[in-house]
Amino acid sequence: MKGFIMFRKAHLLFTLLCAGSTTAITIIMSLLYLQVAEKSLYDSRFRSFQNDVSTITASLEQSTYVSMQWLAKIEAQNGYVIFIVDNGVPFLHNTLRSKIDYDSQLLFDESLATHNSMLQIEAPDTRSNSYSGIWHAEYEFTSPSTSDSYYGSLIHIEHNAALSQIMILCPQTTMHTSILHQRTLFLLIDLAAVTALFIFSWIFTGRLLKPLQENQENQMQFMAAASHELRTPLSVILASHECCLSASDEERAGFSHTIRKEGRRMNNLINDMLTLARSGTSRFLIERRSVEPDTLCLNAYEAFEPLCRQKNIALSLSLPEVPLARCNCDPDRISQVLSILLHNAVSYTPENGKIELKLSYHKDRRAGFEITVTDTGIGISAEDKRHIFDRFYRAEKSRSTKGHFGLGLAIAHEIVTAHHGKITVQDNPKGGSVFVVRLPE
Repeated sequence: MKGFIMFRKAHLLFTLLCAGSTTAITIIMSLLYLQVAEKSLYDSRFRSFQNDVSTITASLEQSTYVSMQWLAKIEAQNGYVIFIVDNGVPFLHNTLRSKIDYDSQLLFDESLATHNSMLQIEAPDTRSNSYSGIWHAEYEFTSPSTSDSYYGSLIHIEHNAALSQIMILCPQTTMHTSILHQRTLFLLIDLAAVTALFIFSWIFTGRLLKPLQENQENQMQFMAAASHELRTPLSVILASHECCLSASDEERAGFSHTIRKEGRRMNNLINDMLTLARSGTSRFLIERRSVEPDTLCLNAYEAFEPLCRQKNIALSLSLPEVPLARCNCDPDRISQVLSILLHNAVSYTPENGKIELKLSYHKDRRAGFEITVTDTGIGISAEDKRHIFDRFYRAEKSRSTKGHFGLGLAIAHEIVTAHHGKITVQDNPKGGSVFVVRLPE
């Protein structure tokens, strides 16, 4: 339960870390993009306004009078607000405008005050954006009375000591609305992205932690099972030692034999555990040399034949009739694999059963040796076959009653893998199991 809570907490923290960092980057990038895009939009709109003012100024320079219809057309096409003052007297055009709902004179005065405070109008011959007797200047303007923003331009026309001023204001209301819509859209996109990131991070970190969680659970099960296995022979050893204190010489010899037998059992179990530990820390040593694979199989057969005969099990050996190439492997390790497979076969094959050890050689594109151990024993379930080579997997509990802990297959898998080979298991059509070991040349 504590392990589950720990991994659940780690899952949440990893999700927050992964999604939080990505979310922060996404938001920062979105804000930077919005800032650049809005600045570009403002600059583009201001340049467009300047170009329009330059066009209007050029037209005014070529005309002898200002047409009210022409001004109204410019206002309608571009959404501008235009004021005209001739020697300080407003034109009729100013008072006829019906689309503005505020004091025209006040807006003109505010804009003119902003113009005078921001720009100092100099003589025409000193300005780059001026013509003979006519010049203009553009600026940004915010009305103090309404807080509305504008781009403004004041065109000065001097003719025969008379001064006419044409003020053109470009409201930024439409652009502000577009920017607001753009910000809202980015906010919704960011919210959707953040939600997707948290969901993805939860799933991704869950899958990332799942093997670690399963590995910890398997290790806990392994330690519990190993402790149980070690406790059994240890209890027998301690009990036999207590009995030796008050036993006769003949009885003491029997107890000593029991202590020695259980001690060997503990030693074998500890060695198996150390073998797996070395393989898990990349210290699994393989000392390769050229050997005859048929000799390895023959030695394994001779070692297990007496045990099989004692249990009334028929053990057979099948070797190729033609001489085989030599195999580049660690003979001690491969002998250990054969011993593990044959020991399993003997342990789970009943009396009058059969075990076959077979060696063959394949010359296909993956040339190599194939060793099979076939038995007619109790077989292996489909669920166990998927995990039987896992390091911490404990198969059917009844197997432990045979004095065999089941670490052997995990060790065999490590050895074969270290040789760049492969070990598999399948069902025997006649009942039992078939273990297949494939080794490269």
